[in-house]
Amino acid sequence: MALFPQDALNPGVRRREVFGWAMYDFANSGYTTVVITAVFAAYFIGGIAGKAQWATFAWTAALSISYAIVMVTMPSLGIYADLRAAKKRLLALSTAGCVLSTAALAFAGPGSVALAMLLVIVSNTFYSYGESLTGAFLPELARADAMGKVSGWGWSFGYFGGMLALGVCLAYVLWAQAHGVAADRFVPVTMVVTALIYGVASLATFWLLRERAVPDLQAAQQGGWRASLQQLHATFQQARRYRDFMWLMACAVFYQGGVAVAVSLAAIYAEQVIGFQPQETMVLIFVLNIAAAAGAFAWGYLQDRIGHKLALGSTIVGWVATCLIAAASTTKGQFWWAAAIAGLCMGSSQSAGRALASLFAPPRQGAEFFGLWTFAIRLASIIGPLLYGAITWATGGNQRAAILATSALFVIGLVLLLKVDVGRGRAAALAADAA
Repeated sequence: MALFPQDALNPGVRRREVFGWAMYDFANSGYTTVVITAVFAAYFIGGIAGKAQWATFAWTAALSISYAIVMVTMPSLGIYADLRAAKKRLLALSTAGCVLSTAALAFAGPGSVALAMLLVIVSNTFYSYGESLTGAFLPELARADAMGKVSGWGWSFGYFGGMLALGVCLAYVLWAQAHGVAADRFVPVTMVVTALIYGVASLATFWLLRERAVPDLQAAQQGGWRASLQQLHATFQQARRYRDFMWLMACAVFYQGGVAVAVSLAAIYAEQVIGFQPQETMVLIFVLNIAAAAGAFAWGYLQDRIGHKLALGSTIVGWVATCLIAAASTTKGQFWWAAAIAGLCMGSSQSAGRALASLFAPPRQGAEFFGLWTFAIRLASIIGPLLYGAITWATGGNQRAAILATSALFVIGLVLLLKVDVGRGRAAALAADAA
């Protein structure tokens, strides 16, 4: 059990509970892998929108609308979850919403652009709520000096969930193509499969994960949402106290904007620019998930040793290299190099960011601060893909120029990370909790 030491966990936390928490990463990774990255994204461009010049922009617009909804609502939702000890209940509602709307994507066929965009907006909104709420459990489970490795456990295990969903879908797609089944018939089946895996796998989370927060009785008397808004206002008034968390949020807006491009547009770039076939794209994303799982797991242990700031900064440098190689690639073999680096950086950068946000979150305000963290991440998810889509549209479909511009987001994020002082940020979180 050396790889999963008990002393990495807070007193009273058992490894089986951490397994239940990590199972949510396992469950929801199929959604991003199959719907946002590998299958439905490319199908939306080529099948539903008929490869129209505005198709990439429409896809990124749907994602951006969902992220805007999350930005506006998640901070207050996080505070509500803290004050009412409702993280687990809200997580269950978010999961049900994402599972049902993902399954409903099966009804989106050629020409039904509006329906497809609506369902992507709904499903991605609920997915984002769930991602934020499950992250808020991390400070309750892991010790401060082990945030990196425990966060890495969840992210790495999550990628195996993505591989399971994608592997099942890939096997079915290959069978369907061998029997002459068209994409407008086999893609809907993959949406139902993804929804089922998400729903079934998440049951382990609700069975094993405990809600440790205690309701705030005064907030309950005032009304949950009113108290939530008052708490959010108080936190922003004290923003200078949490300046390292604020710098981290600013950093995340840019580097996560680049990551969002990779997640939501990798399959589109591979097929439209490099010439990958749908089955080749699915294999590419499958291998990318293997690299991401390895990167998240190994980097979690490394970042606890070398420091979260250096660990995160190193992965951002790797992302810059990924963009430059992808922009210069003219063959599938060259693009595979970019994908390999992206895979290693994807898991490690997201795990490192979540661990650093956990360190800066006052223990009693975990869901609130992860709501703010989600605000930054979703703002990034608007800026990155929308910028990519706008540049692609403005340049007459030149996605190489768009991926090259994405590297600038990572560079800006790296510069902002220099402002973060990890020790000072952790001290501020503990002082706030004591007060």
